[in-house]
Amino acid sequence: MLSSKLHVKKGDTVVVIAGKDKSKTGKIQKIVPKKDGVLVEGLNIVKRHSRARGNEAGGIVEKEAPINISNVMLYCGTCKKPVRTKAKLLEDGKKARVCVKCGESFDK
Repeated sequence: MLSSKLHVKKGDTVVVIAGKDKSKTGKIQKIVPKKDGVLVEGLNIVKRHSRARGNEAGGIVEKEAPINISNVMLYCGTCKKPVRTKAKLLEDGKKARVCVKCGESFDK
């Protein structure tokens, strides 16, 4: 499987645009490239049943499940809404992601 370039990074604030958590925002905790997904803080909560192991108690555990990367958009703090991004070449030769609407940079 070929890896593709992702439009979000760990630590970005994103908005979910499809699914049960539509229109909710959160920070990306982890990127799961094999499943083309992202773990967003406090979103897509699922319940898992765990067996007791050693001194660890068993029971029902709630945790985040991956959301497909196509179902999240970057959130622009200036525009106060989800936006698309484009790459802009900086003076020092590096590329930065910027908001299509207002031109605000996401890479600081």
